[in-house]
Amino acid sequence: MQSWDERFGQADLAYGDGPNDFLAEQVGALTPGNCLCIAEGQGRNAVWLASQGFAVTAMDQSPVGMARARALAARQGVALATETGDLSTWDLGEARWDNIVSIFGHLPAALRRDVHARVVKALKPGGTFLLEAYTPEQIDMPGRGGPDVKEMLADLATLREELVGLDFVLAREIHREVNEGLYHHGLSAVVQIVARKPAGE
Repeated sequence: MQSWDERFGQADLAYGDGPNDFLAEQVGALTPGNCLCIAEGQGRNAVWLASQGFAVTAMDQSPVGMARARALAARQGVALATETGDLSTWDLGEARWDNIVSIFGHLPAALRRDVHARVVKALKPGGTFLLEAYTPEQIDMPGRGGPDVKEMLADLATLREELVGLDFVLAREIHREVNEGLYHHGLSAVVQIVARKPAGE
């Protein structure tokens, strides 16, 4: 936790102030309404979503990151709710969110499985989960970004198992150039998902 506070306390925003490319590309696939951004860092995606008309809550373990998110929202003139908490214990709720967004939110495998099971429950019927993350292949890629612990990285097959109960609208593993702030650069191996909870559930 201290390392994230240190990273998020640096003068420059660690991952920039613009939205993730995949999120910006797929925003039209999101469900109108509210949105929870988990492991949201310094708020770049949450603030952008708020500017697109969503009622957004940003959540991260770092109070420094969430303070930077509030400052970014103020500079851009949008409303943003923030929550500081540990995903191992933080209550996502049940049928609470129209959208949940996870951008490069890498977790230990056991915790990731648990969080994804809770994501499925936390989405409202018809709600949407959007994720971009590095795959295990990233360890050997020239791009810079993501943890250097392979078990914190998941491939598409693993994520399909962890997100049982959602219908996959878009699901792919690709190589793409990532250029986000100081810490995500270069040709990278990513998994991208847009998945929806059936409306009848």
